[in-house]
Amino acid sequence: MTKAQQARQAARLAGVHEELRTAFGRALAAWQARPELARLGRPIVTEGYRSAAEQERLYAQGRTAPGPIVTYKRGGGSKHNLVPARALDVAFLLAGGQISWSAELLRRFAQLMKAASPAVRWGGDWPGWKDRPHFEV
Repeated sequence: MTKAQQARQAARLAGVHEELRTAFGRALAAWQARPELARLGRPIVTEGYRSAAEQERLYAQGRTAPGPIVTYKRGGGSKHNLVPARALDVAFLLAGGQISWSAELLRRFAQLMKAASPAVRWGGDWPGWKDRPHFEV
């Protein structure tokens, strides 16, 4: 990761609830300690705290704005909107610099997140619509 990417990660994590931030750190360390996982990509936080206005913009997507539906929570109704945020979203930084939201990578990382803290809930475990990048406490 570049220094700019590291700074963005630190800023995103700074706005996240301590228990979730700690779980992410432990899961990341466990991921990086396993060469067979580390070579697949690096877990990164794509979103931590999100303002109610940004949440409302995302809620409009696929409804009154172009694009696919990405959330079922209105502005102010998401755990991303709390201070500190009780939710974060994860993707993977691949070796070539691309970002991946691979369901399989997220499933593997979810196992580590849930092992890091029993309070962590994964959006991939939800009945109905799956929000695989999403983790919350």
